[in-house]
Amino acid sequence: MTEVLFRYLPGADTEIPLPAYATAGAAGADIRANLAAEDRDTGLKLAPMARVLVPTGLACAIPHGFEMQIRARSGLALKHGLILPNAPATIDSDYRGPLGVILQNLGDAPFTVEHGMRIAQIVIAPVVQAQFRQGDNLPETTRGAGGYGHTGTH
Repeated sequence: MTEVLFRYLPGADTEIPLPAYATAGAAGADIRANLAAEDRDTGLKLAPMARVLVPTGLACAIPHGFEMQIRARSGLALKHGLILPNAPATIDSDYRGPLGVILQNLGDAPFTVEHGMRIAQIVIAPVVQAQFRQGDNLPETTRGAGGYGHTGTH
């Protein structure tokens, strides 16, 4: 099992749990909103089509060779139209700053992000860094240069 070390940022509510898996078979661990003290009672209001960076109150250390992906929660997407416009977001192993989650409301009604609410899920994944080089010829494939929709199937 890979270990990810978290720390609460100054001013964060340490009663908000660290990310956790909801079930034994879950690939993603739920991460929660940890709002600034002045927003905890009212939450963050998110109008239709608006975006907001929701603080988690956390910073972390991801082991070298891994990344943290931040993904939407399907229930929030289905019921309220909340998405992560940059999904999946990548947190690199050498980043030690505040973790935030960009939420966008694609729904037709305002949405309030409440303090402590599960807002996204994180997935820890291995990363392979490639060596990039220039070449004059690329190996041939059956597909070749066929682009979007090139197969003609639905």
